Amino acid sequence: MTYVEDTDREDEACPFCITIDQENSLPGLVVHTGNTSYVSLNLYPYNNGHLLVLPFRHVSDLVELTQEEASEMMAFLVEARTVLEKALVPDGYNIGTNLGSAAGAGIPGHVHFHVVPRWNGDTNFMPVTGDVKVLPETLAQTRERITTAWKNL
Repeated sequence: MTYVEDTDREDEACPFCITIDQENSLPGLVVHTGNTSYVSLNLYPYNNGHLLVLPFRHVSDLVELTQEEASEMMAFLVEARTVLEKALVPDGYNIGTNLGSAAGAGIPGHVHFHVVPRWNGDTNFMPVTGDVKVLPETLAQTRERITTAWKNL
């Protein structure tokens, strides 16, 4: 669980700091981009379809977002839920953010929202608490389903 526990990242580049021109710095993870923010698969998903909604700009708290960033991110949260409904047909969702290390943010320097599809009988947050994952498909397969559904919105 190093990626969750390792919050001392000052010497490392932020993995979320990308721009439209540098989209390929996260090959195969970015599923949708806008003017100020983007949607990405989580490299360490709790479940298939675990998405992140993030601003391009490196800010650590919601209060630092511009109105345009906040509005676009909220629109992407709604779209992500719609896309996941079409692509994966989950039974429910966890949608939220952790602000700061004390709140559980794995990367506290770059604000981001999690959109986690949930199914009756899934392992809940066992990937975080028990270091166990049950993923019935690869990130590439999930990405294909999500990008196809997003194009059909």
